[in-house]
Amino acid sequence: MADELASSTQRPGTPAAVIHPCAVDAGRGAAWWGEGWRLFTPAVGPWILIVVIGFVLNVVLAFIPVLGSIASQLLFPLFVGGMMLGCRAIDRGEPLTVGHLFAGFGPTAGPLLIVGLIYIVAAIAITLLVVALVVAFFGVAVLSQLWSMQNPVSDSAALGGMALIVLVGLLLFLLLYLPLVMAVWFAPALVVLQGVEPWTAMKLSLVGSIKNILPFLIYGVVWIVLAIVATIPLLLGWLVLGPMAVASLYASYCDIFEHPEDASVPSV
Repeated sequence: MADELASSTQRPGTPAAVIHPCAVDAGRGAAWWGEGWRLFTPAVGPWILIVVIGFVLNVVLAFIPVLGSIASQLLFPLFVGGMMLGCRAIDRGEPLTVGHLFAGFGPTAGPLLIVGLIYIVAAIAITLLVVALVVAFFGVAVLSQLWSMQNPVSDSAALGGMALIVLVGLLLFLLLYLPLVMAVWFAPALVVLQGVEPWTAMKLSLVGSIKNILPFLIYGVVWIVLAIVATIPLLLGWLVLGPMAVASLYASYCDIFEHPEDASVPSV
């Protein structure tokens, strides 16, 4: 198994010049979910087992204060990278196994950890910057006065002030956090499937995401609808939607970064 997983990756250091993220039609955003279903159906049992194991691991880490959250964010790219190798295996007609969940801990573990570390540092920096901007906009005196009130609910002005502060802070955070999500979105796939260096992979991921804003908007709308449907039957639908989401990520990566003219790399 280790040899098979190693052979699915390229050596780290693939020149970024040979990788050209392209813009695809807006309708591909919905088609990625169809590809996700195609990659889910050949291995329903292993997919569901992987979801259960991943859920258990997240619950265990959640019970470890602070360090558990950091570990979860740091290891997330490794698990995603492993699942990209799993999707590649299915795409080649090979079997998906639980071992693919941990395949990212192989030769590309170092670069994937760097992606996770960059994400954590950037997320902390964004949070601190948002706090600083909110303080600069509203002033320390105003903030301390609002937060020190005994019963702000009874004071409509105070309640409105708190709501405004929270709204401004949330909008600022989303404005700065969204590019970070875009930079991380395709990075694990680029690292494990094309051997791209971590920082370069994040830059390519950001460019590829920006070029495909419309497809991702449609993708997100479909995601919301499917998430609602999956949540209704006691969350059991996530046993299917979880694998589909992972496989749809792989499909979008192939669509944007692996072009048909590149005969050496199979595309979806």
